[in-house]
Amino acid sequence: MLYHKTVELKNGKECLLRNAEGTDAEGFLEYFIKAHGETDYLTTYPDETGNDLGRMSERLSSTAQSDGGIEIVAIVDGKIGGSAGINILNPRDKTKHRAEFGISVLKDYWGLGIGNALTAACIECARAAGYLQLELDVVSDNESAVKLYMKHGFIEYGRNPRGFRNRVGKWQELVLMRLEL
Repeated sequence: MLYHKTVELKNGKECLLRNAEGTDAEGFLEYFIKAHGETDYLTTYPDETGNDLGRMSERLSSTAQSDGGIEIVAIVDGKIGGSAGINILNPRDKTKHRAEFGISVLKDYWGLGIGNALTAACIECARAAGYLQLELDVVSDNESAVKLYMKHGFIEYGRNPRGFRNRVGKWQELVLMRLEL
């Protein structure tokens, strides 16, 4: 699945949304580590990537050639400022209509519209791939993300009060959301 679009951010700068590729591995790893260190709302910590440059390059190349999954990077001033992706939840007959959605944006770029543009892009790609439902989990305290997803039509269908347990032992409630495509 291919994606390539330029959007104007709230600060007037251009942001290129495009497929992440194997050649992005080094920049993507740097971005991933930084983004996952800036907030406690994401699924993993920076040291949990489990990827070296070779594995990251393979993962991004494989995803770029996938028909049902995509990883989109948001490029601002030549650097990755955000990324989002969709993946099939499970390829079995009863669940192959569902895809999961994940997104992160560097703190320097919060509030500029990158999250909105990436969300819209992933919804468009999920529809093009033939999915009927897009799903995500979001930490309930992440009010701006919950509002963003609701703006795009996601609805809450449940909560998991012990969805995440951070490294200091605090539970984080997850809001389970879905969008019918």
